Amino acid sequence: MKSTSEDGDIIDCIDIHKQPAFDHPALKDHKIQMNPTYNIETETKKSETSGDSMLAQTWQRSGSCPKGAIPVRRVHKNDTSKRHSESDYGTKKAMPFHYNRAVNDTLNLLQPNHSLAILHTEGFAYLGAKGDMKVWNPHVESDDEYTTSRVALKSGPIYNYEAMESGWAVNPSVYGDRQTRLFVYWTADGSKTTGCFDLTCPGFVQTSNEIALGAAIYPISNPTGLSYQITIYIHKDLNTSNWWVQYNERTNIGYWPPDLFDGIRYHAETVQWGGEVYSTRVGTHPHTSTGMGSGRFPDPIMQSSGYIKRIRVLQNNLVLMFPKWIYIYADEYNCYQTYYVTDYVPDPEFYYGGPGRSPVCH
Repeated sequence: MKSTSEDGDIIDCIDIHKQPAFDHPALKDHKIQMNPTYNIETETKKSETSGDSMLAQTWQRSGSCPKGAIPVRRVHKNDTSKRHSESDYGTKKAMPFHYNRAVNDTLNLLQPNHSLAILHTEGFAYLGAKGDMKVWNPHVESDDEYTTSRVALKSGPIYNYEAMESGWAVNPSVYGDRQTRLFVYWTADGSKTTGCFDLTCPGFVQTSNEIALGAAIYPISNPTGLSYQITIYIHKDLNTSNWWVQYNERTNIGYWPPDLFDGIRYHAETVQWGGEVYSTRVGTHPHTSTGMGSGRFPDPIMQSSGYIKRIRVLQNNLVLMFPKWIYIYADEYNCYQTYYVTDYVPDPEFYYGGPGRSPVCH
């Protein structure tokens, strides 16, 4: 059974027991968990952003999948051709082993070819993280570049980190176009040999028959019109140790089994909220013109930039709370900036983004 979306995507309804996850050697005898075994009490506060209840995925206009099946976006041949090889399709580029930090320190990049503008917390054992993020469709200059806005939980050293991420992305090399799409991502070794976006490799176990990973999100925020946002909540089930992804406080999309990881199977060491741009032309001249957030610098007044609100972490006390310690960080402040607001707002807000190449970013 398949559904052809008006945006060109083909969504196949796959038997939940025959999904790609179970091709992973560690998940050979895995038993599917259909729902989290407990529910951390969530806040009932409604979104302050107009129109967020209208958010959907484009393919849902053309059909749906029955219970017992999951919607899987079909990968087109032209999607994989945008990469150097099919073997690295759906992955992030790993940090090269020979990376000379002394040379690259002048570029102020935490990782080569990646530019971040994030809110960061550490110092505790994190069992979950949550945030409301505004949805935009920033410009991506080249097919081998991408931009994401996400919630990320990480552990381990920078050269060999473990990570789980979810949010929205514009990523031509994975999706074959420049639409804004819902994504999840994971790796157990800094993206050297493990991990991928969505279901493009075995790992993530999907349970929802309503949400297609990698499918386009609509509507998109307009600087002069309505605003739209999504809520992402990643949290650990303490009974099974599965890491669940919840979308818009209503839908449990699926989970990463603990067997995929070493350290993060117990807890995450850091949490990040914000944007990431990948390009071989970050930290160089001329800089890429790929945007982050809306493609505008942080704008807490008109809110025409990327933002994360209702920033929360889950710790051992099992209470969703604002982090006790935070740090704002930008790899290239002239290109992608950050702005943290605590005054005259009911809850701290984080704004981020930028256009990339501009008169102040060459």
